[in-house]
Amino acid sequence: MSFNKPTLSGTDLIHADDHIPHGLEVAPSISVTTTFRNPTPWQPGLGLDDEADPRNPANHVYSRYTQPTSTRAEHVLSKINKGYALTYASGLAASYAAMVYSKPKRIAITGGYHGVHMSLNIYKLGRDNGIEIIDIDDEYKEGDLVWLETPLNPTGESRNIKYYADRIHAVGGKLVVDSTFGPPPLQYPFKWGTDIVLHSATKYFGGHSDLLAGVLVVESEDVWKALWNQRTYLGSMAGSLESWLLLRSLRTLHLRVPRQSENAISLVSWLAQATGGKAHDGIPAGVIDKVWHSSLQGKDENDWDPKEQLEGGWNATFAILLKRQEQAALLPHKTQYLIPATSLGGVESLIEHRIASDSKADPRLVRLSIGVEDVEDLKDDLRQAFQTIVDA
Repeated sequence: MSFNKPTLSGTDLIHADDHIPHGLEVAPSISVTTTFRNPTPWQPGLGLDDEADPRNPANHVYSRYTQPTSTRAEHVLSKINKGYALTYASGLAASYAAMVYSKPKRIAITGGYHGVHMSLNIYKLGRDNGIEIIDIDDEYKEGDLVWLETPLNPTGESRNIKYYADRIHAVGGKLVVDSTFGPPPLQYPFKWGTDIVLHSATKYFGGHSDLLAGVLVVESEDVWKALWNQRTYLGSMAGSLESWLLLRSLRTLHLRVPRQSENAISLVSWLAQATGGKAHDGIPAGVIDKVWHSSLQGKDENDWDPKEQLEGGWNATFAILLKRQEQAALLPHKTQYLIPATSLGGVESLIEHRIASDSKADPRLVRLSIGVEDVEDLKDDLRQAFQTIVDA
């Protein structure tokens, strides 16, 4: 299925941080210092006083506040996400920061990444009277926060951002969208009414399975500064090496994500033809019960189509349901190119028996994160793996 795809500017990814002061090197250097020399006697705006600008620091003081590489990464992230981006030590650190900033009376959340639910439990423990958790489709009240993950982990199905934005804004609440499965250029949540966008930068922004980081993006610089102040004293900033790895990885986001998306949709349409007890193109009959993916949803009862939201291409992580639990446990260990590991978004394809990471997952569910390999090689790999588990 084809539709008009927004483009992600490679020029922005490579040059959006050019104006940030740096040396003569072409590739950014790794800033490893925790503290910085004071260049002059104290002057307003050069330290951490009220006149300082932490988005564009005149000089750095201490790496918990700002440091050169994370500042550069945040400017690139701001440009491509069409907002004001702040980096964190991990996706869960960013999730917790969004809760702290929002101070919700209740949180409406259903499904999605189990780690967010665990982080939410910790946040609840820090409140004197706890915090009420409601279903995402319950009635909302003033002071509620809707936590919407789309596309959804682990199935890769989409939810209608505008629908939930309109509902929560009607009562004066806020919407956080976890768009980890839908990075630019696939999805732009602010277009549909989101208040805060969350990304686990460990995934597609990092793209090489070698860093932990998180990102919050907001539409107001004042909100960004409030988040920055809270991050400073929560101590949840990204480390120096991780910031450098993230900046390095962002340079190729416009090359990686479209290729991953194209590979995934080819595999999804191929696998879907082997459901319903049918054999297809080397996939044995009766092994795949179901395939989940945004491209397979079609329009909902309100005539909403996921392709309106995923306007830049389909997500590259999805799930399949096998007929038997034993097959699901065995499949990841019979592939050659798809690596049996958790996480997603890297250049290499990963395959995971999801219950190994999430105890509440269906024991027959297998999640796949598709990389940038040649798609025909991935099909060959899955063919032989399916045949092996059927014969076992």
